[in-house]
Amino acid sequence: MQADSSIDIAPARSAAVAARGSAASASRAALPFVAGSAVLGTIGVFVHAAAADPLTATWFRCAFGLLALTAWLLWRGQLGALRLRRRALAPVLLASVLLLASWALFFAAIERISTAMAVVLFHVQPFWVLLLGAWLFGAAVSRRRLAATCAAMAGLALATGLVLGTPGSEGGPPAGYWTGVAWCLVGALCMAGVTLAAKQLADLPAGVLAWWQCAIGAAALWVFPAASGWPTSGASWAWLSGLGLVHTGLAYSLLYAGIARLNTDRIAALQFVYPAVAIIVDRLYFGLTLSSVQLLGVALMAAAVWFAESERQRNDASRLRRTPER
Repeated sequence: MQADSSIDIAPARSAAVAARGSAASASRAALPFVAGSAVLGTIGVFVHAAAADPLTATWFRCAFGLLALTAWLLWRGQLGALRLRRRALAPVLLASVLLLASWALFFAAIERISTAMAVVLFHVQPFWVLLLGAWLFGAAVSRRRLAATCAAMAGLALATGLVLGTPGSEGGPPAGYWTGVAWCLVGALCMAGVTLAAKQLADLPAGVLAWWQCAIGAAALWVFPAASGWPTSGASWAWLSGLGLVHTGLAYSLLYAGIARLNTDRIAALQFVYPAVAIIVDRLYFGLTLSSVQLLGVALMAAAVWFAESERQRNDASRLRRTPER
């Protein structure tokens, strides 16, 4: 009888420990992703202070990010991880090319449409992530998460001030407007591809994918600072180096550490932390006052993230109740 009791207790206890471990792991995965998104939200301040053209700033971001990530991998003794296995070559190359393409499309789009409109359109990315994740990987998408993503999109439109004015004039949209819109949508699809490609590289140490993206970007974009001229002031060099050290070396390591362990629907909701922080920081830095409508948008985005996350927390609690420790 005693032996039978021991056999009954052990699996139940193991199931409870596994459930708790799964819940704790999910929470730990969300923290680096949220932190990396928040760091990226300050990138506008660095770009403005550096006073460099966008593609030159992008090259500096790649170059200094490459240095930061190389130092970090060296300190962790993981330089050997840069030797990619054959099956990892395609996802790494795909993620790198898609990232550079999305940056190029964004810079081209903002020459034709307003920055606010470009930001809103680029953040249809969560919809692409949800759809591609369900199509390619069969990832389950709950109605609650889909509703939260839609609500966050509505909040983003309010927070950017898009609803306070129209993109065109009385004569209609400006020349090239619909081309800019199309490029934003394609760029958002590219960024969704980066997210999903990164999920196929969960066995890579955090930072390795970012290292390869920076290496490819530095090699491909060096012509822009060479053509436009190098910065002449020390302050500009400092701000530009921050783009690589902080917004690439640090932020990307945090983001990919979270992406590798997060479901696609959670990524879709949590990535709204980045535009929310960016809007707040940019408004504060440039001395602009948020209108009541914009504040409502920021609050709506925060509420949408909480709404999506509360479902996971209830599911974790329910799973723990169904597998009590005995």
